[in-house]
Amino acid sequence: MMDLFFDIPGNPVPENAHAGYFTTRDGRRIRYAQFAATGRPRIGTVVILTGRNECIEKYFETTRDLSGRGLGVATFDLRGQGASDRLLRDPKRGYVRSFQDYVRDLEQFFAEIVLPDCPGPYYLLAHSAGALIALLAAESLVNRIQRMVLLTPFLDLPGQIPSMKGVERLATALTFMGLGRLYAPGGKPSAAERKFADNKVTSDPERFARNRLLYDSYPQLELAAPTVAWLRAAAKAVAIVRDPEFMERVRIPTLFLSAGADTVVSSRAVEDYARRLRSGSLLTIDGAKHELLQETDFFRDQCLAAFDAFIPGSEPPLA
Repeated sequence: MMDLFFDIPGNPVPENAHAGYFTTRDGRRIRYAQFAATGRPRIGTVVILTGRNECIEKYFETTRDLSGRGLGVATFDLRGQGASDRLLRDPKRGYVRSFQDYVRDLEQFFAEIVLPDCPGPYYLLAHSAGALIALLAAESLVNRIQRMVLLTPFLDLPGQIPSMKGVERLATALTFMGLGRLYAPGGKPSAAERKFADNKVTSDPERFARNRLLYDSYPQLELAAPTVAWLRAAAKAVAIVRDPEFMERVRIPTLFLSAGADTVVSSRAVEDYARRLRSGSLLTIDGAKHELLQETDFFRDQCLAAFDAFIPGSEPPLA
């Protein structure tokens, strides 16, 4: 199974690893991975939902952290990215028809992989677009997931950028013109930022370099910019989860972690959502950038400490 992982120096495959593929009901092959806990006592399983343009390997460090706490990890590459099936002829274009496709994949992953093979209770840790998927799936997960930790969820765009409502209107118009599979306005067909000084997601040069080396070594794992259709699908998902009637139906206790220096998603939108959600609680990590688990230890340790305080029994063993 090791040949289903992509490792680089400084980012080895965690212990007790298993990888494979499952086939979705619409015929897509999705790569998944399971990692058994190394710490004792064993206290359950965390399902990790990655963000856009992420892959299983980017969470190896976090997997080792959770495994040492007695938590197994189960995760998969979202359809259209990582080593899962790409959805367009050009594999670099970030595309999905609907975020409900992600939700259906998550539900199938639970039914076919997590429930039969991973010990409960079950928790969910999700980042950015993955956190939006988690919210969208919350109704179907209520009897499966005990608690969710959502890192910098994609609920709106930051600053003076047009709101998601404006994005949806523009993207819908472009889609109806037959332009849905083109890169979104302002998006570049090149890969993500390659220089640390230009990046918006972390202030940690070593973790940035590690992740850059991963994608440079295995360019097939990386995406370029999102398409118009992906942005339209994301905007429609945001509209659903921000509807007050939908929020009333979210019953899973949920911790939201916002990054105080986030310039990728709107921290204000995350904080407002968490305060309005009956089952929600909030911690803002001042000064941190968007990818909390890829940040410097100063910020990352705060993220993990919040996780430990929220997920029962997950405190790391004393040194």
